[in-house]
Amino acid sequence: MKKKLYDLMNRRTALIQQAEDALNANNHSGYQSAMEQITNLNQEITDIQALIAEQDRQMLNAPAPTGSEAEDIAHERVSALMRGDEVTFTVNEVRRALHNQVTVATGTIVQPTGVGTDIRDPLGNVVPSIVDRVRTLDLTGLGSWQEPYVITELDAKGGKVETTAGTARPTSTDPTFGVAEIKPYELTVTTFVDRNIARLSPTAYYEKIQGMAMRAMRRSLGGLIVTGDDPSTPVFYGITTAKNKAGANIFAEAELGAAVDVNTLDALYFAYGSDEAMGAGARLLLTKPTLKALGALRGTNEKQRLLEITPDPTNPNSGTIRDGGVILPYDLVKAVGNDKILYGDPTNFEVGLFGDYTIRLDESVKAVERMVTILGDAFVGGNLVVDKGFVVGKLTGGAG
Repeated sequence: MKKKLYDLMNRRTALIQQAEDALNANNHSGYQSAMEQITNLNQEITDIQALIAEQDRQMLNAPAPTGSEAEDIAHERVSALMRGDEVTFTVNEVRRALHNQVTVATGTIVQPTGVGTDIRDPLGNVVPSIVDRVRTLDLTGLGSWQEPYVITELDAKGGKVETTAGTARPTSTDPTFGVAEIKPYELTVTTFVDRNIARLSPTAYYEKIQGMAMRAMRRSLGGLIVTGDDPSTPVFYGITTAKNKAGANIFAEAELGAAVDVNTLDALYFAYGSDEAMGAGARLLLTKPTLKALGALRGTNEKQRLLEITPDPTNPNSGTIRDGGVILPYDLVKAVGNDKILYGDPTNFEVGLFGDYTIRLDESVKAVERMVTILGDAFVGGNLVVDKGFVVGKLTGGAG
C-alpha cells in the first residue's frame, strides 16, 4: 500500500511541475488539464493516507514483546553482539522509540543474577522532546521523497455586474506550489558503556545496550532537526536550513533585536500563521540560557516578573510560558543556540527513515578504559513540508 502511495505522490509531483510549466507558457488548457488530474489524485492519496495512518497508529500503539518472547529476542541479540556481529532494529522499532520515548523494547524484565541490574545515567540525561513531536515516515527502499506543498492559494477576482458584463473577466492569481525533498543522510552514532554490563543478565544487558543506542540516535536527530547536517550544502534539512527544490526557504524569519525583551514572544507569536489565523499546535524551541533570560524580564515600576514559566513536572525538557493571556509551550533544545528562538508546529517537520538501524559493539576503541563502544548506523532524512511551518527568530546579541 505504501508503494502505491509513493507512486501516486510522484505522479502528483510530476503533474504539479507540468501545471507550472503550462502556466508559465500561457498554456491555460494544459494547466487546467494538469490541475484536474491533480484534483483526482488528491482524493485517492487522501484515502490511502488515512488507511496508512490507521495502520501506523496500530503499529505505534502495539505493546512491546513480553515474557518468553521478549527473553528470546534479548538472548538472540545479546549472543550476536557478544560474537561481534551486528544487530538490526527494524524501522518500526525505531519509529516506536522516536514517538513513545521508549528505548527498552523488552519492558521491565530483569532476572536477578547477584549483580546490579541498573547503570545510573547522569542528571538531566534527556533527549530533546522535539524528536518525539515531529512526523516520521518509513521510506525504506526509496532514493528520496518529494512532498508538494502550497505556497500561495488561488486568489479570485470580482467586480460589479454593470462593469464586468460583456467584458473579459479579470485575471485571477493562480496558486503556486513548492516541493520539499527528503534525502537519505548517513547518521553514525557512537556511545560508550562500561564493560561491566556484561555481568548483567542477558535481558538487562540487551535493555541497556538498546536503550543507549536508541537514545544516542534520538539525541543526534534532535540536533539535525534544528540545524541540519551542513548549513551550506545540507542533505538533511533542519528547521533553520529548510529549503525546497527551487532553493527557496520553507521557514519564515523574524528579527527579535539585540536581546530578549517584553516584545520577543509577541513578535514570534504574531509572525506565525496566516493573515486570518493564529498558528495552531505551535511551540517554542529555545535554549536554557534563553529561557532564563525570558524569566528574568521584570516590569519597570513594580519590578515583578513579566512571564510565568512553569516546567512540566513529568518532563524536565518541556514546560509553558504564560505571557498575559497567551500560554506558549516550550521545549529546551541546545542545538538552537542562544542567538535564535524557533516557533512553530513540530508536525510540520518530517523525518524519513530509509532503512533499519544497525548497531554493533567494539571493545578495542577504549579497551584501556574498560569501555565498550556502541557503533550505530542509519540512513535518515528530514525537511519542513509546510510553507513557513516554523518562524526562525534571530537575536543579534544572543540571549542577553
